[in-house]
Amino acid sequence: MAMRAVVFDIDGTLLDSVDLHAAAWVEAFAHFGIEAEARAVRSQIGKGGDELMPVFVPADRLARQGAEIEAYRSDLFKRAYLARVKPFPGVRALFERIRAEGLTPALASSGKRDEVEHYQEILGIADLVAVATSSDDAERSKPHPDIFAAVLEKLGNPPPDTVVVVGDTPYDAEAAGKAGLATVGVLCGGFPEADLSAAGCIAIYRDPQDLLDGFDASPLAPSPLPGPDRTPPA
Repeated sequence: MAMRAVVFDIDGTLLDSVDLHAAAWVEAFAHFGIEAEARAVRSQIGKGGDELMPVFVPADRLARQGAEIEAYRSDLFKRAYLARVKPFPGVRALFERIRAEGLTPALASSGKRDEVEHYQEILGIADLVAVATSSDDAERSKPHPDIFAAVLEKLGNPPPDTVVVVGDTPYDAEAAGKAGLATVGVLCGGFPEADLSAAGCIAIYRDPQDLLDGFDASPLAPSPLPGPDRTPPA
């Protein structure tokens, strides 16, 4: 069946922001007297706060202070880190190619709605995005499938095999898979290729520019042409 839509994660996929989010979480946890190693926190980026915090915060304290910790982290990120977020190469050109192919580009992020709106401005793609969902549209964040179910609904519930996800974390691939969607992985978020492959990514690229360069032979192409094998090893 012909491809109809491409759904992108944002942090680590389109924006070079993973290290900054990890640093903000570590600083926020420290503010509340919670010790968390940066490497351990970074490995959880891609989840929403509802799934990330339980890894580091005891359940009883999470029940009491979870909302306060997440609100502090969100404000801290906007104040101290957001200005340092930059797009990866090739993002706008990739979205323009997707639109030129008659496909619908969409966003599915674990971030808050206002963050997703601001990210579109940073990326320079606000005029190209047809559908955008955020944590405000989902009861549970990745690796649960809620955000992708919300995207599919906003897209008019197309057949899942006509939609492909692009993400940088195993959590993207796991969540998409639970919604019946295939995922193309990108390495620019810092997760190892083996982790993306194990989570079910059907192809893996370095970054948006690499995906654009190999578009004709990629799973995003309406009718992929023969090209270099991008299928992860079994």
